[in-house]
Amino acid sequence: MKTLLLTGANGFTGKYVSAQAKEIGLVVHYLEADLTNPESILNEVRKVAPAYVIHLAGISAVTHANLDEFYKVNLFGTLHLLDALLENIPQKIILASSANVYGNISNDAIYENELAQPLNHYAMSKLAMELMAKNYLNKLPIVITRPFNYTGVQHDLRFVIPKLVNHFQRKESFIELGNLEVYREYNDVRMVSDMYIKLLQTGTTGQTYNLCSGKSYSLGYVIECLEKLTNHRIEVRVNPQFVRANEVKFLSGSPFKIKSTIGLYQEFDLEETLSWMLENQTL
Repeated sequence: MKTLLLTGANGFTGKYVSAQAKEIGLVVHYLEADLTNPESILNEVRKVAPAYVIHLAGISAVTHANLDEFYKVNLFGTLHLLDALLENIPQKIILASSANVYGNISNDAIYENELAQPLNHYAMSKLAMELMAKNYLNKLPIVITRPFNYTGVQHDLRFVIPKLVNHFQRKESFIELGNLEVYREYNDVRMVSDMYIKLLQTGTTGQTYNLCSGKSYSLGYVIECLEKLTNHRIEVRVNPQFVRANEVKFLSGSPFKIKSTIGLYQEFDLEETLSWMLENQTL
């Protein structure tokens, strides 16, 4: 049986990727080493000698307070991991970047060849990671993914969709949000996890793939769906402290390349995902 080395296994996405990897018969090893400690990573990789790697670990909240950590973990942590993998080269290495690297692009569907224009340190650290990883393409079978926004059960309340779901679960009378005039994909974590697993077999080394559905929604529409599903209305208050000066206003990708590469994958409409969260999200 082949081993998948999974970083970020205890994070939101990692739990779903791990479960799907086990369903197809992979043995999943959760990286325990600190990404900022190259020696500990090297020792663990030597012991595991994985056939596959999916690298999900990183600082993912745009609002994370310690800016240095974006680069220490997202950039240099990935560098340490790739260096360790040079001794026992896996069949496929998937690195999770982010659609945030695109910045403000007004296209209805963003393709992978768009010029990246990151607007915050999170996005910049991910783009820096991508560019750094390209130095290893002549040695390692690297595939880069750019997931667009997604959510699901157990998603952290720092993110807007689980925050909304939580408020509707508790029948709150109002909620404070930031900029309402933003459009995002709000995909299902189960869909994104399925894409990761399928890319292990079909992803082409050196290529970058959007993990997306091409369906974007305003926060107003999400709120309407939750009102319909719960039969509860909520007052929305804009809190200036939550409004980002460099907000990405529109972020929706073209799924053409990922569909052409992996074929069929699990798809969910927004109401399905919200219903699942309302029924299973812990208050």
